[in-house]
Parts: sequence; C-alpha cells; structure tokens
Amino acid sequence: MKKIINDPSAVVDQALYGMALAHPDLLRVERDPAVIVRADAPIAGKVAIISGGGSGHEPLHGGFVGAGMLDAACPGAVFTSPTPDQIVAAVEQVNGGAGVLLVVKNYTGDVLNFATAAELAGADGVDVRTVVIDDDVAVKDSLYTAGRRGVAGTVLLEKIVGAAAERGDDLDWCAAVAAKVVANVRSLGLALNGCTVPHVGQPSFALAEDEVELGIGIHGEPGRQRLPMEPADALVGRLVDGVADDLSLSSGDQVLLFTNGMGGTPLVELYLAHGIAERLVADRGVQVERRLVGSYVTSLEMQGMSLTVLKLDDELTELWDAPVRTAALRWGV
Repeated sequence: MKKIINDPSAVVDQALYGMALAHPDLLRVERDPAVIVRADAPIAGKVAIISGGGSGHEPLHGGFVGAGMLDAACPGAVFTSPTPDQIVAAVEQVNGGAGVLLVVKNYTGDVLNFATAAELAGADGVDVRTVVIDDDVAVKDSLYTAGRRGVAGTVLLEKIVGAAAERGDDLDWCAAVAAKVVANVRSLGLALNGCTVPHVGQPSFALAEDEVELGIGIHGEPGRQRLPMEPADALVGRLVDGVADDLSLSSGDQVLLFTNGMGGTPLVELYLAHGIAERLVADRGVQVERRLVGSYVTSLEMQGMSLTVLKLDDELTELWDAPVRTAALRWGV
C-alpha cells in the first residue's frame, strides 16, 4: 500500500485539519465531534441543509459546504457512517430556526444514525426532516443497504435543495424539491480496479488486467457483473442503457448529465466518456440541457466512473443554475 499518510487511524482527522486551513473563507471544522460547518452558519430564518457519510468519497460531502449548498457535513471514518452525536452537533451548529433537512445516502448505517440524530434533535424542539437518496440502479440490495444505494446523484440533490434553502424556501418546500430530485435521478458505475482502505491495507476486490466490474458501489463493493474489458464506446453504452432504461427516458425529455470519476480516473478519460454519453443520449431523442464532468463522488483511488442522469423541469433547472460557492463547486458568485 502506497499512500501519502501517516498513521492510518489519523487520516480523517489530519485531512480535516488541512481542509480547515485551505478554506477558512468557506467553512470551519469542529473537531470533537468532527463536523464541517459553513463559515457564516447559523443563518437566521434559513432552512439548514445537512449531509454526511463515510470519508474517502471527497469532495463529497465536506467539499460542498458553503453558500447555495450544504450548511454542514458530518465526516465519518473512511467508508463508515458518521455517528449520531456528530449529526446532532451539526444541527446545533447550523439551525437557524427554520428547520433542518437531512440528506442521507441509502446505506444502513447512515440511515440508522441519521434517524437517531433526528429523534434526538426533534426532542429538543428542532423541526427535522429527512430525505434518503437511492439513485444506484445496479442492485436491489447490497452488503451495506436494504434497497438501492445512494451514490453520485447525491451531489445533484445537495446542490438543488441547497439552492432552494438559499433562496428562502420553507422546510416543506425544500423537502418537496428534494423528493422530486430523488424520484428523477439515476446512476450506474463501473470500476477498472478496487480501492484500498488505509486501515485495511489491501484492495477491496481484485480485477485482472482484462476485466471490468459493472455496477460497483462507492465503498469498493463489487458490482453486479464482471466483464471482459471493452472499448469506451461499449462501456459507456452499458452505463447509458442502464440508467436511461431505468429512468424510462423518452424522446423530448430534458436532462442533466453527470459524468463522475471514482478517484483514479484522468480527466481526459472522463471527457472522452462524457462525449460518448452525450451522443448516446441524443440518439434517444433526449436533450442534455445541463452537464457536470469531474471527480465529485469518489472511492479513494479507484479507477472507474459513474454516469448520472437527472430529468429536469423548469424549477430544477433554475435551482441547478443558482449561484453556489463551495470548495468543490462554484459558479454565479
């Protein structure tokens, strides 16, 4: 294992220290328990948006803390859910009196711990709602979840619901917008190799030089099918077909197309893949109105990619275009 680390058990804490130094204008880091908080939080009268999950997926979630997106993120250990006390601390740090919306990826530990935190915060009089995202079309169940996993569609959800909260929408409306995104977003990923969790010291799974894993999860879970390596046209075609068919895309639909790297994929390959995906989507008569390309939901150093499609309407497009200023995503400001 070759990684730029010291003690494997201290990776997350030391990374948070560096993150706080790198972005003091955007965020602050509370260390015990660990919470990444928007620099100007709490904001009176604004719905607070909180998310979180295991570390190792950066820039998700801490990289999306800031104006127009998240008010706080709770970083767990690598590939491990944050604890309820972290989530409660985040609520206390960012609650501005208009309620709190928790954005939770559908993994068993995340769902249970966020639910516990919501109960504790609710007992203290905070109006807390929860939205669970389950955009991965690869599997019905996995080692980590009952039902579909929450993966790269989380970025689109956090951006859109963050914009709704930023413009002053109330908690009911923010929750409704979030539910609309969840109902209209799907993702599918593939890997060329496994990833190595620092405290484990060996890859989560092994692939031969001529193999690819289709339908992998973001925690290094194996996928639903192991295939011979194929040219990019064929690989991207599998992702487009899986997502488009599950979403029942039809001619005339307008979508946001998100081509995401898993941590070890060069941007030149992501742009190549995105070009193929746009062509294949257009061949279905679907209009790509908005795009995002880059490594935003990663799995440590895994080589691979995922493709996410969100069906758009006028409201979702307006919220996507709204200004955002975070460490990893910013425009309009």
